[in-house]
Amino acid sequence: MHRRWWIATTALIFALCGPAWAKTEIKLGVVTKPGSAQNICAEAFKELLEARSQGKFEVSIYHSASLGTETEILEQIQMNSVQMGIITDGPFDVFLPQARVISYPFLFADAQTADKVLDGPAGQELLKQLEAVGMKGLAFSENGFRHITNNRRAVNTVADVAGLKIRVMESMFHKELWRLLGANPTPMGWPIYTELQQGTIDGQENPLSVIWNYRLQEVQKYLTLTGHVYSSHIDVTNLKWFQELPPADRELIQQCMAEAARRQRAWNRSNEADFLAKLKEAGMTVVEHPDLTSFREKVSGIRELDLFKDPKVQDMLQKFLQAAK
Repeated sequence: MHRRWWIATTALIFALCGPAWAKTEIKLGVVTKPGSAQNICAEAFKELLEARSQGKFEVSIYHSASLGTETEILEQIQMNSVQMGIITDGPFDVFLPQARVISYPFLFADAQTADKVLDGPAGQELLKQLEAVGMKGLAFSENGFRHITNNRRAVNTVADVAGLKIRVMESMFHKELWRLLGANPTPMGWPIYTELQQGTIDGQENPLSVIWNYRLQEVQKYLTLTGHVYSSHIDVTNLKWFQELPPADRELIQQCMAEAARRQRAWNRSNEADFLAKLKEAGMTVVEHPDLTSFREKVSGIRELDLFKDPKVQDMLQKFLQAAK
């Protein structure tokens, strides 16, 4: 009888004290659907952290814009109603203007140069600066190089962009970039299949993985490989939440996200040729060698815009330009 009482009492104590051993839930937001670039990184991070923390952390991935646009997810991260996000770099410029230097047109010659800059001192300094707006930058994963699609005409030179109504990210920089290129830029959240299908917009610009995974070949006829901007993801968490974790947990989260980002970048690059082949097979007219000189010339004065006049932005841009040489 005494033994049964002891067992029951011990079980009750463990039940009452259970929350002390309960898993810590991490809410992680992305706007894309499973199989997309952001989700590849999110799922790798979930797998790594849950395994290596031996169940201490549970990562709940909120995908397919279930938490709103990327801008809205960043706002929720600032408030700590969502702890983490894997977010395209474009929308960050509303929060931290220095972030727009990542998207400086034709900055990176190739993916290896992007890695050198973003994983190096310049990129890590930019991640550090996110602390000023309540976020902790953990790593850079990627969307990849962005290309233009549209439904009106083949784009062989920048003159062919004139007047096209192009969806752009919710970013002041991207809006100004496409205004310089001669388009009619229209900021929108993601996804945009219906808007393209209905003709609300003529086109958009995104990496090949996005174009394929969102079946844009069904509603877009023309693809031009401009590679005008390298599009990273900035993988972030709420700063205060992160700082209140034990040092070992902070280090583990940082390591797992860095490894997830490396995995995702490798996945993106190894599949790029296949995405392009599939888009061709689906019937898209692809301009593989457009007149990029005309694009470069059109945006050559972008550094003189008000967007880059802030001394902090100028300083960061100079560091990125130097590192990318």
